[in-house]
Amino acid sequence: MKEILDISLENEMDLVVAHRRSMQVGERLGLTVATRTTFATAVSEVARTAIEYTDNGRLSILVAGKFPRYSLFAHIVFDSDQVFRESDEGFFYAKKLLPDFTFNASGHAYVIEMGLGLPRSLKIDDSKLALLKDYFDHIAPLNAYEEIKKKNSKLNQLTGEQEEEIKMRRELDEKKSEFISVASHELKTPITVVKAYTQMLKLLKNEYSDKVAAVLEKLDMQTTKLSTLAHQLMDVSRIEKGSLQYDLVEIELNSFMQETITLLSSVHAGNQINVKLGEGCLVKADPLRLEQVLTNLLGNAAKYSPRNMPIRIETSLSENKDRVTIAVTDRGMGMSRDGIERIFDKFYRLEEVTSSHPGLGMGLYISSKIISDHGGKIWVESVPGEGSSFFFTIPIHKV
Repeated sequence: MKEILDISLENEMDLVVAHRRSMQVGERLGLTVATRTTFATAVSEVARTAIEYTDNGRLSILVAGKFPRYSLFAHIVFDSDQVFRESDEGFFYAKKLLPDFTFNASGHAYVIEMGLGLPRSLKIDDSKLALLKDYFDHIAPLNAYEEIKKKNSKLNQLTGEQEEEIKMRRELDEKKSEFISVASHELKTPITVVKAYTQMLKLLKNEYSDKVAAVLEKLDMQTTKLSTLAHQLMDVSRIEKGSLQYDLVEIELNSFMQETITLLSSVHAGNQINVKLGEGCLVKADPLRLEQVLTNLLGNAAKYSPRNMPIRIETSLSENKDRVTIAVTDRGMGMSRDGIERIFDKFYRLEEVTSSHPGLGMGLYISSKIISDHGGKIWVESVPGEGSSFFFTIPIHKV
């Protein structure tokens, strides 16, 4: 069975379209004027009933069978609270015109099928049916109404496809988040065990050679990287689920900055870190999460800067003293405008560093979420070849 065309039956204008198109199908098949008029009239009778009581009917015109015997059918379906019978006027008259008539009712759903056999002299075959289908797929609209209707149908189809694509992407994101969550939890335990044994071995440094000590140092460093990666994956998973939690406490910012930077300076001993703290203030924040943001920003500054190149950290209060701004500035490679716009996207990495610097692009994404959840903003200013400045703000807590 091959569908030649499909028409929605919503109003009186569709009745005109249904009749004219039914006539055209008969004409293209080579039916006599009398036969195609009979077919189109029967279609119109049933379509009129559907349009009169509903706005949800559909007409399909099809050719069924196989060479050399084919039949032309009209298939009309609609839903209605009105009770219909096969003996009702429209259906009764259509059945008189086309004896090959079937009326089916199931609850409020109605299906009417009617047809006629096509003479063998028309020499119908599959190739002719394909050409007929193509003809009506590309035929010009009968009038302005049908043109608008076709455009609306195309728009609805595109909208449906986009909604389906969005649904699929959402499902893929959910599966990806679930995988990330499971993977990060599974990684956490073996990494912790390896880290613990490494630390135990380092305590026995007098019992092995310097060469073994160097290997253990590298093992400890790589295990730390793996642990950081696992924690970042867990944070991404929590962000996706909306379950990233905070333990907010009152923090004296300058004291917190000095302690944190002193700790991080030993990790990034290859770069001089210059600190300029502004007027002291209180903020309400999660100290571990705030330290995580500074660790990410300072780590990136050191990672993408030449060794021994200084890094500057500054704090300053806004004019009305309701916010504090923390800035981390390096003299590294900088980034392009496109990089500036996308640098806080999940898993985004600059093309020019993907091969030379390892990473998955999670640190800045997590940092932006942490700052946003603290009621602040984060952004970057950068010039390629000259360096970058990352800024973030936090509301000042007034007692």
